[in-house]
Amino acid sequence: MPKLAFSPKEPPQPLSSLPEAEREAKKIARLLQVQPLIGNSATKTTVMQKMPGARIIHLATHGLLEKSAIALASDASLSGQNGLLSDEEILQMKLNAELVVLSACNTGGGSISGDGVLGLSRSFIAAGVPSAIVSLWTVPDASTADLMTKFYQYLQNNSDNAQALRQAMLATMERYPHPRNWAAFILIGN
Repeated sequence: MPKLAFSPKEPPQPLSSLPEAEREAKKIARLLQVQPLIGNSATKTTVMQKMPGARIIHLATHGLLEKSAIALASDASLSGQNGLLSDEEILQMKLNAELVVLSACNTGGGSISGDGVLGLSRSFIAAGVPSAIVSLWTVPDASTADLMTKFYQYLQNNSDNAQALRQAMLATMERYPHPRNWAAFILIGN
């Protein structure tokens, strides 16, 4: 995880690890029959190179609302690179994916302008992705991993993103009844 200073008086600290996010990535990769990028292999450089050719982009990591960014591994070979993929960088990309899933905290937020909410979801849509699943608040690691795995299981049986997300929420609610565990995710777009 990248190191960040959340106030000018504090030294940069690494973001906390997300062990359930790694398990989530591995389970979803098996379902989709792809190789996941995990840990140090999920550098910002590698992820940005792979995203234009991906059919589905699934990022299970930290979302940083105040920076409008997704945390990825820092590329040690590039000095000054902090491992954060910002909404501005995504906006400059040309993506061909049919779906992006931001399995992270606060990925549906952003700054409010006359054009609406400017943030990660809008950047992915503008970069060419017709559908995005994002979160509206801080989400727990374990229940989110469960919800996301169920989402892809349901998506394989029903290609409707909204129906698959709804079914995953209902199934997750049985194990994790509090709404903070399953209600944060919304579908934007198709």
